[in-house]
Amino acid sequence: MSELWHAFASTGAVAKGVLVVLGLFSLISWTVMILKVGQLRRVNRFNRAFLAEFRRAKLLADVQAAATRIPGSPLAGMFRAGFLELEAQIRVMKATQAASATGAIKSLVAVERALQRAIGVEAGRLQRFLPFLATTASATPFIGLFGTVWGIMNTFQAIATQGSTSIVTVAPGIAEALINTAAGLAAAIPAVIAYNAFLGALRQQRTVMEDFLLEFLNLTERTFT
Repeated sequence: MSELWHAFASTGAVAKGVLVVLGLFSLISWTVMILKVGQLRRVNRFNRAFLAEFRRAKLLADVQAAATRIPGSPLAGMFRAGFLELEAQIRVMKATQAASATGAIKSLVAVERALQRAIGVEAGRLQRFLPFLATTASATPFIGLFGTVWGIMNTFQAIATQGSTSIVTVAPGIAEALINTAAGLAAAIPAVIAYNAFLGALRQQRTVMEDFLLEFLNLTERTFT
């Protein structure tokens, strides 16, 4: 740690500013990564618990109670959206005295649209803060490159001022340039890896939600049509 602090202290004001910016990017991106890992673990656990309740229940009302108990599950959010649409259709059919003896609903397509909207809402919630990782991955190498160029400029200025190309003359500027390059890469590489990993996990979550959509529609069709 002392060597890192000495390297930071030996840089110029511009390089220090670049390193502070890169440090903030890195700190926030690591915070996002840790929070996302926890969120996805909880989502997987809640989805498994809700699916067990959904497949075990005999009535949709029983599943509604399970959805209330497991609010952190995207599948529970989808179910609530679909169930609300079913309830709305049944109320309208009863109000117009159009409900049949079998309790048929008016439109299965409307239920599907409600579920699709819920998928969009839940996917948006899971994707929250991921754009910051993408920004970190793409921007920090260029911020580090700016510090690199600035360090090289300082090196040339020192050579011109002192009229010497000795290691004593060029070392501070080259060190400053390399520190900024390393800091930019250190911020960008974990963000790139995490962003791609989270995108894969979110695609998997979306597949799970789309499978549940079909399962919900099948149950609705058997029950109400």
